[in-house]
Amino acid sequence: MASSLKKRFSEPGLIVAPGVFEMVSLRLADQFGFDALYMTGFGTVASYLGLPDAGIATYTDMVNRVSAMAGMAKTPLIADGDTGYGGLLNVHHTVRGYEAAGAAAIQLEDQEFPKKCGHTPGRRVIPKEDMVQKIKVAVEARHNNDFMIIARTDARTNLGLDEALRRAEAYANAGADILFVESPESLEEMRKIGETFNLPLVANMVEKGKTPILSRQELESLGFKLVIFPVTALLASVKAMTGVYEAFKQQGSSKDIQSSLSDFGELTKLMGFESVWEFDQKHQS
Repeated sequence: MASSLKKRFSEPGLIVAPGVFEMVSLRLADQFGFDALYMTGFGTVASYLGLPDAGIATYTDMVNRVSAMAGMAKTPLIADGDTGYGGLLNVHHTVRGYEAAGAAAIQLEDQEFPKKCGHTPGRRVIPKEDMVQKIKVAVEARHNNDFMIIARTDARTNLGLDEALRRAEAYANAGADILFVESPESLEEMRKIGETFNLPLVANMVEKGKTPILSRQELESLGFKLVIFPVTALLASVKAMTGVYEAFKQQGSSKDIQSSLSDFGELTKLMGFESVWEFDQKHQS
């Protein structure tokens, strides 16, 4: 998986990686033939623990989800590794663990621990030199050079774009494969990011977040190589489920909302019941 994703980065065109947050979304997105899937920290913590993405989830929580998702997916999985869950030794352990779990790439950020979601207030970053050391350790820790290290900086919001760019350059020099300047706040800022670096760049599309939502063509023209949509499917799911629960509360029935639901038979196929039925038929006594 890692080698196929790295090869894709050397080819032309924007890589679209939709967010997946639990196993149903993983199985569904895996059917569409994307170049990569993005295991969102926000969505995974929300669906797995029912908690905010605020440094509460542990390495063990997250590597278990990486293992489950990467183990089932046919599509390369890019996994959110937060801050590496601690200091340099933790980063080393995290990179080794995510790689062994089957991820094709890990994203590491320069926030203080405990971290916060990138489009929420109150984020603070560690000294640039400390993150440089983390990136160097991450590069050293991986067994396979095809396993890519994504270096994210959250400096833009509190320290300004120029500091974010300086940090991204330092992380590139430390050996990061892909750069992620989080939450630029205008088209002009995104253009400046694209003009500054030669390494592949990540665009993070969070609906109603800090960054403008752009088209594929716009992102490509600005110089971005990878676009992630971490919470779009989760937002759609929550809206759809809210409508269902409102109908139950108001009507006590699903009778009037059936046309808006996915087909139950299609869901059984998605979840692999056909292989169960085939097994049962083969082994009937």
